[in-house]
Amino acid sequence: MANTKLSAFLSLLLVFCSGIAVGAVGYHVYTSKKHLTPEEFRNRVVQEMTKEVHLDDQQVASLKQIYEDTRAAFDEARASENAKLHAEGQAIHDQQVEKIKNILRPEQIPLYDALRARHEVERAARHKGEIKKGQ
Repeated sequence: MANTKLSAFLSLLLVFCSGIAVGAVGYHVYTSKKHLTPEEFRNRVVQEMTKEVHLDDQQVASLKQIYEDTRAAFDEARASENAKLHAEGQAIHDQQVEKIKNILRPEQIPLYDALRARHEVERAARHKGEIKKGQ
């Protein structure tokens, strides 16, 4: 009888300790996810564009400059009135898209449009909370 109680106690203790270990590992994994800086995000986008849209070196350099100019324009727009930010931001984004299309070859434009459409779907899903950023 004492052996059975000891066995049951040890089993419960093992399950409890396993739960603590799994919780600790899960917490560590959850909190250790790295948030990208704007520069890291821009580099990731440039790499993805290079791969998906088959950019050459000159196009990559132009794309980086476009993103740098866009960042500076957004920073300037943020300094202005908040009420105008959305409209200005959309105009800046539209200008960016046009500039990018201007550096692409004709066969690259549909690939870029498809990539933008996929990103818009992902953004909408994140906005609705369906997926987390970075997935």
